[in-house]
Amino acid sequence: MVGFIGARQTTLATDIELTGTGVHSGAPASILISPSEADSGIRFLLVNGNGNGTVIPADYRSVANSVLCTVLSDGNGCAVATVEHLLAALHGLGVDNALIEIDNGEVPIMDGSAMPFVDAVDEAGICELDRPRRFIKVLKTVRAEDGQSWGELSPHDGFHLDVEIEFDTPLIGRQRLQLDLTPNKFRREIARARTFGFMRDVEGLWAAGLALGASLDNTVAIGDDEVVNQEGTRFPDEFVRHKVLDAVGDLALAGAPLLGAFHSRRGGHRLNCLVLEALFQDAEAWALIEAPRTVGVDHGELSLGLATANYAADRT
Repeated sequence: MVGFIGARQTTLATDIELTGTGVHSGAPASILISPSEADSGIRFLLVNGNGNGTVIPADYRSVANSVLCTVLSDGNGCAVATVEHLLAALHGLGVDNALIEIDNGEVPIMDGSAMPFVDAVDEAGICELDRPRRFIKVLKTVRAEDGQSWGELSPHDGFHLDVEIEFDTPLIGRQRLQLDLTPNKFRREIARARTFGFMRDVEGLWAAGLALGASLDNTVAIGDDEVVNQEGTRFPDEFVRHKVLDAVGDLALAGAPLLGAFHSRRGGHRLNCLVLEALFQDAEAWALIEAPRTVGVDHGELSLGLATANYAADRT
């Protein structure tokens, strides 16, 4: 059995501070990502000027909205939006535990990709904790459908993604990307892919109070017959690569790394979350896999002999 990250849980070696603008709110936002203890997971701490705050776990059950971005809420009016790129960076690099303190209701968009977060994590460093990593092993195929979109999780050794998109423009058309995810592949093939949008939708988004912070500095803008950004695209298939990035971030809301294959067609944030819901609604579809405490490691990718424990009743 092959795991895409190591056998022990991890956290950051030191704090990370980043500032930017929310792509939808247009408001300035600052985040402080701090090391956290084993088994605490990824958590958001929404702070106010009085030194108090609200903790929201990065968990699929916290999802309050998945239109254009993923929004997490405590269920009592406190929410944090556009979490997917940051979660993708942490999950893609194998960071299990961190506390993300944020002073606004939206994670800054940075350049529209996960790369600024990846660079910050690489600079801070990742350290192992003295606790075995837990994996969520997919035991049977589950499926979710949303109109013409569908997604599945099925058994697989490792974490495999197969994402296909289709847009009615020759600038995108049909694109498909398949890969077994590792930290190195995430850095090299996924992290730099930016979010994208259509110029024809801009006025409608603004009227709905969305995309107020979008610009050519953080979004690939698609016109009638060309990419508006002067530098063009970073990859010939940057659009599907960004959809893979979004999927990595949304699937991080499982609460532990997945051992399974994710397939989606014409998907997005809503579909990604529906697939996770379908998985956890079926107690026979998944189990907790705990890595042994001693294992050979090679550059963050390793073979694991894993013991299975039922995880259906307890996600702590």
